[in-house]
Parts: sequence; C-alpha cells; structure tokens
Amino acid sequence: RACPSQPPMAPPNAPPPEAVDLVEYLNEAWTPYHAVLASCKRLMAAGFEEISERDSWSGSLKPGGKYFFTRNMSAVCAFAVGKNHKPGSGFVIIGAHTDSPCPKLKPKTKAKNETFLQTRVQNYGGGLWYTWFDRDLGVAGRVLVNRKDAGGTATPTHELVRVDRPVMRISSLAIHLDRTLNDGFKVNFQTHMAPIIADEVERVLGGGDSNDDDSKRRKTTKDKDSSSKHCPVLLELFAEELNCDPGDILDFECQLCDTQKSAIGGARNEYVFSGRLDNLQSCHASLCALIRASSDASLEHEHLTRMMVHYDHEEVGSDSAQGAGSSMTEDALRRITRALAGADGANDLDDLDARARRASFVVSADMAHAVHPNYADKHEPGHRPRFGAGVVIKHNANQRYATDAITGWLFREIGERYANVPVQEFVVRSDLGCGSTIGPTLSTNTGIRTVDVGAPQLSMHSVREMCSAKDVKHAVDHYAAVYEKFGQLDATLVVDGRIGNLCRECK
Repeated sequence: RACPSQPPMAPPNAPPPEAVDLVEYLNEAWTPYHAVLASCKRLMAAGFEEISERDSWSGSLKPGGKYFFTRNMSAVCAFAVGKNHKPGSGFVIIGAHTDSPCPKLKPKTKAKNETFLQTRVQNYGGGLWYTWFDRDLGVAGRVLVNRKDAGGTATPTHELVRVDRPVMRISSLAIHLDRTLNDGFKVNFQTHMAPIIADEVERVLGGGDSNDDDSKRRKTTKDKDSSSKHCPVLLELFAEELNCDPGDILDFECQLCDTQKSAIGGARNEYVFSGRLDNLQSCHASLCALIRASSDASLEHEHLTRMMVHYDHEEVGSDSAQGAGSSMTEDALRRITRALAGADGANDLDDLDARARRASFVVSADMAHAVHPNYADKHEPGHRPRFGAGVVIKHNANQRYATDAITGWLFREIGERYANVPVQEFVVRSDLGCGSTIGPTLSTNTGIRTVDVGAPQLSMHSVREMCSAKDVKHAVDHYAAVYEKFGQLDATLVVDGRIGNLCRECK
C-alpha cells in the first residue's frame, strides 16, 4: 500500500489523509520487525526494488533508480537516485528509529505464582511503566520455526508473529490492600511487571475440548528444552498463529503490545491516539515523504540521492549492528557512491566518498515534547512547542542534539519558504537534563551536517501517546520539501572553502 500523494480536499473536521494513513501504519507496526515490513510493503508498491547487503551493488544501481534493503529485519534503508546524478554527488537523509520502550520476554519465560501462570519480562528502554498496568495485552515479534519440506527435511525459517487478542494482563493492586498507592507508586519491574497469561488450575485439569488440549500438550512437551524454558500456553499461542507445532519453535524475540488500536481522536478529530508514536510517526512521515519525492518527475533534474534510514535500538543507545551507531549508514553511503561511480578506474573512490559526505545533509527525526497544559512550567519559557504548529527544531549547546545555526536555518527555511508549513523551536530548561537521539551519533560517525527535529507529542514513552493530526501532515510536507529543495537552497550558502573572503580588509 502506497502512502497518499497530494490529498484531495477534506470535509470540515476531517483529519488529514496523512493522519488516517498513519493510524493504519501504526496498527500494522506492533514491533520494529512489523514496522519494517509495513514500510517495505509501501516501498514496493511505490516501485522501489529490494537489494541485499550480501550482494554486489556494482552495476546494479543507476540514476533514477529506487532501492531498499533491510538489516536484521528491524532496520531499513531506502533511497532514490537523482536522474542527474554525477560522481561525488551528495545525499539528503532522513533518519528515524523503529523501536519503542516496552516489556520484552526474557530468554526463559516460564513462571507461576499462586494459581496463575505468568511470563517473565524485562524492561526495554525507559518506559512509563505504570501505564502498562491493567491494559489488555497481546504479544508480537519474530520467531525461528523449524519447517519441514515435502521430503521431511527441516530448515529454520525466520517469521513474524502477532497475537493481537488480549492474552496477558499486568494487574494492579487494589487500593484496599495498600492505602498509600495514591501517594506515590514506584514500579519494581522484577516484582510488579510479570503478566498473567493463564490459570494454572485450568492448565493442569484441562479446559474446553480435552482431546484438543491433550494434543497440544503432547506437541509442546515433544521439545523438552522449550517446554522447560517457556510456558506451554505461550508456545501454543505462537504455534496457533504460525500454523506449526509448538515443538517446532526454535527461538523467538517478542514483546508485549497493547491490543487497543491506534485511532483518530478528539472532539474535532484533531489528535492521534496510539502507542509507539515515538518514533513510528517519524518513520511514517519520512517514508511518505520519500515516496512522494521519488516520482520520475521529481527525480528528473536532481543530482542528489534521497534516502531514509529507520534504525533499531535508539531507546537503548543505538549501539548494535542495526542501530544508528553501527556501520549501516556509512556502508550504504560508500557502496552507493562507488556503485554509481562506475568501474572505469577514472575516479578516486575515497575522494568521491569524502566529497559526497560534505555535500550531504541529515535530518534526525524523533518526536519532540509538546507543552503539557497541566505541567507548562516544565518547559523553557519561549520554547514551548504546541500541537498543530509544525515540526520542532531541537537545540542543545552541549551537543545532546546535533543542530547548529546552519542546519537549523536550512531546515527552517525549507519549511517556511517551500513547504509553507510552520516551524517551532525547543531547548530544555537549564535546570533539567536533556535527552538525546540519533542525531549526534550520525553526525559523529559520518561527518555530515545534521539537524535534530521532531513532531510534538504528549505522554512520551507511555503505553498510549498522543499527537496532533495536523502535525502529521506538517511533517510529511516538510520532509518532502527537504528531499526536493535542499540541493537548491544549499547551493546559495557557502560556509567552508571561502575563508579568504573573511580575511579581506573592510572598506
């Protein structure tokens, strides 16, 4: 399914088509793996060709071509080459991340207490964990399945699983048993967050169709290692979704997910209510912007390569093979530059790579903190991002964000001059610590000019977040303009290589 291009006129109070499409995307993208799959489906629908990092790219890439590849199935890079590409031409890159804070299943999930079967979970990232209590939870992720062919030969396959009905719950303690709970409750993830998945008595005695239950139990215990590590009920849930025997499940990486669907909300349909807005809203916006900016007409006179990269593991520091701290971006830039340079030996490939980076621009897109009506004092006066007022440029003098005067101006000018969208500014209060994102990491690793930005949201890192439907459209329009207009604007601004102009005597 392709993202909407230029949308038709909407009736009063109707949310922008980009916001409606975001909700559909969010309902597909329960985990980083599912988010990458949802993005790749839209890329293929828009004419992008899948390539592999394991293959040679020499002779495969060409000006005007559109390509994508995945890494670990939790990160994806897509790019469209300008038809006027010349060796050493730069890149316009928008980066985001696919992961969000959540409880993840431990390597050994099997647990029971009193008369309940539970699953063992560990915290991923810095979530608002109290918001996960008393939610109807499903489970999703990736599974290695031992599949047999017609001849009986078993081969491990990598598959995605999603149990989208309420199968688990982290129940809170009744106020009657602890009258101090409303005075402040500190979550202990080890003791408070183990979800209930089934009733132990029901499991032991059997429920429903006893023959069917016995059959499932035999399949589960067929693999003694799995049954000793994992709750048999959990394996049965996965097996039912994957249409396999529980004993054929070799391993998995899964997380708990809220089963409540993402939705348009607000009295006038002005909000998006969802989990994982941080940072799937940025993934969706950059995806739609790239697809819009990759038409044949848009690429006709372009010499730059337009790229989006969605990384994993930002919430835990980006240090992984598929995180922003990995070689993924540098590998892609170098291989694209060299593949497009040709094999005639006339070009110094290292020199082309260096020149391309200096002509490039990175937009690090990650959600921003909107001013909260009940906690407005938590924001710096004069820097209070508001819903519906556009994408936020993030600043920090200590390089927690990569924005500087040059990159901030480029992003702001493109939005106001070409996209006709509002732009906001954010800096944290001087008496509060400042978060960070992939911007400083990418800037350090690649040496490319970088700006940190993001659409404003509330309830960041909650199981349920919210943002403005208008800002979804603002982000798509702004990012599309960055792809299409950066080269034109950048040509008017000279910073390095003209130091002699600053040494002339004033007259």
